[in-house]
Amino acid sequence: MLNQGAVMIFTGVCGALVVMAVAYYAYWTVLLIMGVLAWLKSQFILQLLIGFVFVVSGLIINFTQLLTCVLWPVDKQLYRRINTRLSYSLWSQLVMLLEWWSGTDCTLYTDQATVDKFGTEHVIIILNHNFEVDFLCGWTMCERYGVLGSSKVLAKHELLKVPLIGWTWYFLEIVFCKRRWEEDRETVFSGLNRLRDYPECMWFLLYCEGTRFTEKKHQISMEVAESKGLPKLKYHLLPRTKGFTTTLQCLKGTVKAVYDVTLNFKDKQNPTLLGIINGKKYKADMSVRRFSVEEIPDDEKECADWLHKLYQEKDALQEHYEKEGTYPGPTIIPKRRVWTLLNFLFWATLLLSPLISFAWDVFVSGSPLLIIGFMIFLIFASVAVRRLIGVTEVKKTGSSYGNVEAKKQN
Repeated sequence: MLNQGAVMIFTGVCGALVVMAVAYYAYWTVLLIMGVLAWLKSQFILQLLIGFVFVVSGLIINFTQLLTCVLWPVDKQLYRRINTRLSYSLWSQLVMLLEWWSGTDCTLYTDQATVDKFGTEHVIIILNHNFEVDFLCGWTMCERYGVLGSSKVLAKHELLKVPLIGWTWYFLEIVFCKRRWEEDRETVFSGLNRLRDYPECMWFLLYCEGTRFTEKKHQISMEVAESKGLPKLKYHLLPRTKGFTTTLQCLKGTVKAVYDVTLNFKDKQNPTLLGIINGKKYKADMSVRRFSVEEIPDDEKECADWLHKLYQEKDALQEHYEKEGTYPGPTIIPKRRVWTLLNFLFWATLLLSPLISFAWDVFVSGSPLLIIGFMIFLIFASVAVRRLIGVTEVKKTGSSYGNVEAKKQN
């Protein structure tokens, strides 16, 4: 009996040691794999290949969108449905970078009743404009609730000239404005009225602050607030009310609600698109409040006052986040969908196979002319990708905000 007990103890100890050894090696194996993956994500050649897939697939999508223009006079709604799916195929590649490449998490602070309405109604989204990737976090939520392809924005006219982004938005009937109301009035009204019968569920994004937050812009904006007797904001610029009141006026009867979204990142992170491309993981928090359009005054001045009050509430939310590191209320983490990854893998398989085969043939040929030509192509591609990234970057030197535009704030 003693020998049998000793054998059982010995066997148990050996088993425990084996389990501990396996767990130990599994732990270090996981760390090694994670380290290798992090290293791979930081390699320029992989980033260049991702950029190549995005640029070339975008050009193919833009060309296809151009061909669909023949449908507009015949069947406008069919044209819109096709372009919704084509734009999804492009934008979801950027969402893939956030979700699957960098592994960034997005947590919603809202109630289940609000979430249940996501993707079921036309809405206006009001989002703070503090980060380079705030649009990407917004697109991620659009994707998870099935409205990425039909999402809209009131965009500055300069973006129309940006390849892929501006061109895709043009075919999506995005409303472009020069931020000079005398010139924009007719364009904005006609563009918004055209969207009243849009067949897909539409989320219309508005950056009511008009430009990204910087300390210099904030100082100028608060000077404007003081001159107009408006309450000062600590974390936001003074909202420009004309765009909001006009959008609400034109789309009333189509949009059912306004979603106020305040975005922040854990641990005071300041994410960039370059950081995401390098595989850096961030943690995003989004406070979402739903307001039925019936709650918002019809009168333009009262509507503008409502927006100013909303931004005071957003400032209070931001103050709470600064102190507590979280927003008040329940949290919901929407499930990540696999479609963005599958869409990117489709384009990568389609475009990288011939590229790699061609590159191999070029270098095997030994022709200096072909090799130099291919290297020039790679340099051109890297510059093009870098310029596209530059569109999202916050300029640290300030801007002309306030010199002329501040005088036109409403």
